[in-house]
Amino acid sequence: MRQHLHRGAASTQRRKSDENLNASWEDLRAFLLCARHQSFRNAAEVLGLTGTTLMRKIDRLEEELGFKVFIRDQSGLSLSDEGRSLLFDVEQMERLSFNIFRRASLATDSQGSVRVAVTEGPGNFWILPRLIDFQKTYRRITVELSCAMEQADVSRLEADVSIQFARPTNPDVIVSKLGRLHIHGFVSEAYRDAYGLPTSLADLRNHRIIKQHGVQLDETGYARILGLDSLDGIVGISTNSSVAVLYAVERGAGIGFLPTSAVALGAPLVPVDLGINYHMDLWLTYHKEFRTSERHKIVIEWLKRIFDPKIHACFRDEFIHPLHLVPMMEQTRETAGFHNYIAPRPI
Repeated sequence: MRQHLHRGAASTQRRKSDENLNASWEDLRAFLLCARHQSFRNAAEVLGLTGTTLMRKIDRLEEELGFKVFIRDQSGLSLSDEGRSLLFDVEQMERLSFNIFRRASLATDSQGSVRVAVTEGPGNFWILPRLIDFQKTYRRITVELSCAMEQADVSRLEADVSIQFARPTNPDVIVSKLGRLHIHGFVSEAYRDAYGLPTSLADLRNHRIIKQHGVQLDETGYARILGLDSLDGIVGISTNSSVAVLYAVERGAGIGFLPTSAVALGAPLVPVDLGINYHMDLWLTYHKEFRTSERHKIVIEWLKRIFDPKIHACFRDEFIHPLHLVPMMEQTRETAGFHNYIAPRPI
């Protein structure tokens, strides 16, 4: 009888421990996001919680652990010494959990979905037209194309494959250079006819600029690249969308900075030669777990082909003037140019 009671008590204790463990993982994940965002409010938005609920989770975690994980003040959250030690362990837990889900996704190896994250311009105007033909060939693979200015972290399962401007340093991911994106100034023919073209950087003060802002280019980036103290008084439109920049330039809103391939793909634009050659390298990255996945290998090799600088001159390391690209990319323009895109006319 005493043994049965002992076993029953032990079983009850294990159940309580399991329940505490489940609750603690939720709290540990909340701690992880608070540490990354250094703010209850920002972390709560990611978790879909109220700030009060999130603070209660952290209070509960600190009570269970027996120490403070954060130093809280008006400037935000900073890790305590114990919190910094905890952060390392929780990040390891997160990494291992991601490995489990990655392996689970490889169970249906030759079919299923592959999530590809890329910035808006290359995603909409380069990958998407070619994706239409890809899905006709590989009917059992679904490519989930995510186009956003924010960079996706493949190590944290935000995407399976990412094409980005910043080269990752995480040793768990495989990185290869796809090519180089060269950026050049453009205006519409109507803008040129009405206002002429700037003849120097100083002459930009007499024109309007369409400015794109985002994580890849900070607020002072344009002025720095153009060699100006500031852009005060010359920015007509500021947007985080590269598609919006193309539309605004085409409609005569001002000078916009776009990939050199814009004219070669059929956009009715005029290059503005200011003696500036700005470029950004394109990096393809994916987690090393996907090296053995057949469907991921198919998509990765396809992406490498469609960005191959040997085939598409606009991705070469050396700068080629936009007008010189036109005859070099004639076939590309015919099969995947801008002429099939429909943009609304301004009111």
